[in-house]
Amino acid sequence: MKVAIVHYWLITMRGGERVLEALAELFPQADIYTHVYNPGAVSPLINAHRVYTSSINKLPFARALYQTYMPLMPHALKEFNLQSYDLIISSESGPAKGVVPNPDAYHICYCHSPMRYLWDMYHEYFRKSNPAVRFFMNRMIPSLRIWDSASANLVDYFIANSNYVAKRINRYYNRKADVIFPPVSIEKFLPVKRKPENFYLFFGQLAGYKRADIAVEACIASGRKLVVAGAGAKPRDIRRYEKSGAVEFAGRVSDEEIMDYFSRARALLFPGIEDFGIIPVEANAAGCPVIAYRKGGALDTVKEHSTGIFFDDQTTASLIEAMDRFEAVEARFAQREQFTRHVQQFSKAAFVKQVRRIVEERKRL
Repeated sequence: MKVAIVHYWLITMRGGERVLEALAELFPQADIYTHVYNPGAVSPLINAHRVYTSSINKLPFARALYQTYMPLMPHALKEFNLQSYDLIISSESGPAKGVVPNPDAYHICYCHSPMRYLWDMYHEYFRKSNPAVRFFMNRMIPSLRIWDSASANLVDYFIANSNYVAKRINRYYNRKADVIFPPVSIEKFLPVKRKPENFYLFFGQLAGYKRADIAVEACIASGRKLVVAGAGAKPRDIRRYEKSGAVEFAGRVSDEEIMDYFSRARALLFPGIEDFGIIPVEANAAGCPVIAYRKGGALDTVKEHSTGIFFDDQTTASLIEAMDRFEAVEARFAQREQFTRHVQQFSKAAFVKQVRRIVEERKRL
């Protein structure tokens, strides 16, 4: 088979790019198509492939302003001539699935998320945007929604990275999606030795939707210690919260530092809603329990009463009640085997096996 992989942009190595990397390893002769490409920011495995870019890559400061150019990307997809390919795999959370395959090709879309600024988080993005951006959003979003829905018809088979995303694919595109969890580097965290201390951990980029504020306020109100690891904290928030003596901001941390935190934290607090959420899987792979809000990808990544517990309301009081419940049964999370068994389904080997099975099934049709 001649294979093309279409990815929205290549300017960093995050969860979507780790999926692309696994696909590139599975299909070593595949060509990669993307809107913006920074070879220095992605892995050698991706760079070993032929990478083709759209005209977006030539726009001023494209590597920094790629999100600003997102409304232009659906139109730019027409520049990709994929008529000679037998299999097309689009990696979608930005404009990628709208490529046009030849009539005999098979198009699989691995959807990390329907574009959130078009759909369920539109009002959040609109509220935080400046007046100029709001002006263009008012005029462009309706047509972009039409394009996004119509482009789903160019996909033969949808794969979602979580059941939460599968439900949103069904809602916005009226299409069924099978779930294959993305690859997580669990092997890096499995050797971590647990030696819990008396503090909780919040880890992640401090974006608003991750709701670090709930974790911070719950620990301050209940007299518990919290370490907040991750970039993005505002200086005024650091000064205000650290006055309590309960919260420590560690800032951006290395892989070695976060493994150390996973080894020592009583539990990871996960109060936000993620499409999938790699961090709870990494914590579980290290044997660290997770206390998560009962919504989103956490319903797949955390096994209740085995690798963590849930709280039902996205509030400080609900999280405090969950921490109380956790501490009452904390000893049940001391058995490492239950964590190791649970995270095997998120391994790279499991991802590759399931994608290969789907491709082989489609070749026999």
